[in-house]
Amino acid sequence: MLIPESSDGGRGCGTAFGRPRDFLANRFVYLVVSQRARGLSIGINMNPDKHCNFDCVYCEVNRAEVAPDSGIDLPTMAAELEALLHKVQANQIRELPGFSHLPEELLELKEVALSGDGEPTLSAQFKEIVGEVVELRRHEAVPFFKIVLITNTTGLPLQDVRKGLRLLTSGDEIWVKLEAGTQKYMDKVNVPDITLRKVMANILSVARERPVVVQSLFPLISGEEPSEQEIEKYVHRLQELKAAGAQIAAVQVYSAHRPPHLPNCSHLPLASLSRIARRIRTATGLKAEVF
Repeated sequence: MLIPESSDGGRGCGTAFGRPRDFLANRFVYLVVSQRARGLSIGINMNPDKHCNFDCVYCEVNRAEVAPDSGIDLPTMAAELEALLHKVQANQIRELPGFSHLPEELLELKEVALSGDGEPTLSAQFKEIVGEVVELRRHEAVPFFKIVLITNTTGLPLQDVRKGLRLLTSGDEIWVKLEAGTQKYMDKVNVPDITLRKVMANILSVARERPVVVQSLFPLISGEEPSEQEIEKYVHRLQELKAAGAQIAAVQVYSAHRPPHLPNCSHLPLASLSRIARRIRTATGLKAEVF
């Protein structure tokens, strides 16, 4: 799904896909038009405390601001999610500010995403949150939905996270972050507290058991694109994963569509993203989509 560059320099901030998340007066559940989901995504802010072990240069979250909550109140979260699902079912989303002009296909519910203001797998309530969402999905009163975990992989080996993942069905998805081929570039873009090698191991720990989607955001930093050498190293990492038994359903190649917190970070040109995707397809045989 290729999105044309917008009049604001290609960052997409004036498009449906550049819209900020809308919490609709909720504490934990928000609504967004998701480019990669190709429609409506209901998100659960797994980290209202903004806890994350990455400090990505393209992140829209301002961690200098005081977090509104230290954790999730499960009954409140479940009630907010159920209410929003009912709004979707009743075709009331178009009545919300900012959604009235959107085409019908972008108002279709595509997923409930476990995401938010930090790293979901580092939430101490991960298993309980997943359990609440899965339980709600069993109710006939709400439309069935796919669950998508969006993760930088850090907590995937944790016992409680593994228990939570076992509650997911084969129709649910895990989107794992891999955005560098070298530790040096990962340190520059993601500013993590874990190594690239550990990220690779974490991806394998899940991808050997079930298919994953690799999400790769490539930003323009101070006017500079990732080097050709870096992209080649990144492609080699994908080859390593595949050779080691990782089941990779697709690779998502995209850039920063919402305003990042840091001013020196901007959207990589569509032509550059397309070139990266072509290289992935040629070198690995994997499905690579540009967003």
